[in-house]
Amino acid sequence: MELYFSDNFFNAGQTEILNQSGEAAGRLDLRSMIGSALDVYGPGGELLYTGRFQMMLRRWRVLDAGERDIGLLRPRFTLFTKKFEYDAGERGIYEIESPNFSKEYVITENGTEVARFARTSGWIRSGAYRLSNRSRLSDYEMVAVVMGVNAIRKRQSSSANSGG
Repeated sequence: MELYFSDNFFNAGQTEILNQSGEAAGRLDLRSMIGSALDVYGPGGELLYTGRFQMMLRRWRVLDAGERDIGLLRPRFTLFTKKFEYDAGERGIYEIESPNFSKEYVITENGTEVARFARTSGWIRSGAYRLSNRSRLSDYEMVAVVMGVNAIRKRQSSSANSGG
């Protein structure tokens, strides 16, 4: 299944998660003006996942509806690519990589592509993400991971622009 979703201009408020037909498939609740937390809701309005930064770190925690840690996303230093690692514990370690200046990311597990996402312009919504997931992780968990990549990239950009 392909899903489309985006953050808001001010990183706060709710946005819909849409399927490839443009129908509502869930929603995101961006809980913080500084982009440090979000909730992912399923098609029935049920809370499925929460994503948030670890205190004072550039690591993004993904929690289930019961507030249990289920994964940790962290950036990896590279010169010519944007690279991240999502550690889903016993469910695997996922590498997320994109060439610099590209809007497309590939997610691999043990060297095999299992998902991809890209920042889109057009079709459903400008500035939205399109996620195609074939991994064993839930589509909605992957939404929390993609939004974590987005949040980390925003923090990296903000830090670089402020000289810090």
